[in-house]
Amino acid sequence: MKDECLGKQRDMAVEPSLLALQQALRKNFQCLESNRRLWGSVLAECVPLTASLGNLAEQLRALAAVDLSDTPLADFPDLEDLLRLKLLQAADTVMEKLHGKLSSLQSVRDSVGSQVAGVVQLYERSAGSLGLAACARRSAAAPSVADMLEWLQDAERYYRRQFLRRKTLLLTLRPGDLSLLESAPKRWESLDSPGGEQRIADTLFKVSLFLETQ
Repeated sequence: MKDECLGKQRDMAVEPSLLALQQALRKNFQCLESNRRLWGSVLAECVPLTASLGNLAEQLRALAAVDLSDTPLADFPDLEDLLRLKLLQAADTVMEKLHGKLSSLQSVRDSVGSQVAGVVQLYERSAGSLGLAACARRSAAAPSVADMLEWLQDAERYYRRQFLRRKTLLLTLRPGDLSLLESAPKRWESLDSPGGEQRIADTLFKVSLFLETQ
């Protein structure tokens, strides 16, 4: 009888803790879903910008290969320098835009990271009252707390690593370094991770029913 009473007391303590944790998990996945859309949108906007860098590098290389003194443009001795300056300024403008997009990617990384850190801290505070059984319990409507925490941490690592790689790439670019500018589109594309994006999409599918229940 005493053991039964103690069990009921534990269940009563677990329920509010579990409900609070599940609500925090819902908020996390909703945040992840909106940030995933933003991340994809920003990356799509970066594609034409990196292509522009490649095109500008080709134009700069072509300009350097032409001897304007042997053309009708020889009457304009400052033309080559003016054209080079214009192309370099255009490349600098594109790079500024890319760094602006990088700031948007950083916002996604920070948002996801902050949300995940918050729910992990909540779990750690609640772990004593929850117990392993409650955290591992699954239902038709909800994955286990343990699974959902793992999926969120995987997503946080993905965005953190992706952001660092793209930031590192952009920091190597200089308007005057034609080789790096020419290779920028392919190098940027090489950082794409369809597998990582798909895992996050799969995660959101797995929790779709959970998000609809309260």
